[in-house]
Amino acid sequence: MKRQIPYHGWCFVCGNENPHGIGITMFVDENGVLTSEFTLNEAHQGPPGYTHGGASAAILDEAMGLVVWAAGYKVAAVNIEINYHKPLPLHQLLTLEARITQRDERKIFSTGEIKLAESTVAVSGRGIYVAAPKLFEKVTLPEGK
Repeated sequence: MKRQIPYHGWCFVCGNENPHGIGITMFVDENGVLTSEFTLNEAHQGPPGYTHGGASAAILDEAMGLVVWAAGYKVAAVNIEINYHKPLPLHQLLTLEARITQRDERKIFSTGEIKLAESTVAVSGRGIYVAAPKLFEKVTLPEGK
């Protein structure tokens, strides 16, 4: 059984309020594995017909962090590594998967992959995340700002 990860407002990757965002819907299963199916379009283009590398990096950063959040940790990335194996085509179904691979005293490690329609890994990543609950407290701006 999968549960949907809630949209995060203006988040560039997983928000549903940002008109310039990617807006991916993600799910996590009973084993803690995060998945998604999505397509990208010209708003995410780098080379003609293909996704910008920064967009795929943002997707993996978000997925690898959200899988940690789904496990109950409020974290921020301290290091991510992205490996590009094949270009991501526009207007084709892509799949995303992320999972926690290790936990220690201060850090949580996760991995992620974006796959092409035939299950070939196109982009993969590893991330290190640390607890950062204060980063996600609501910020109150002074009047007039």
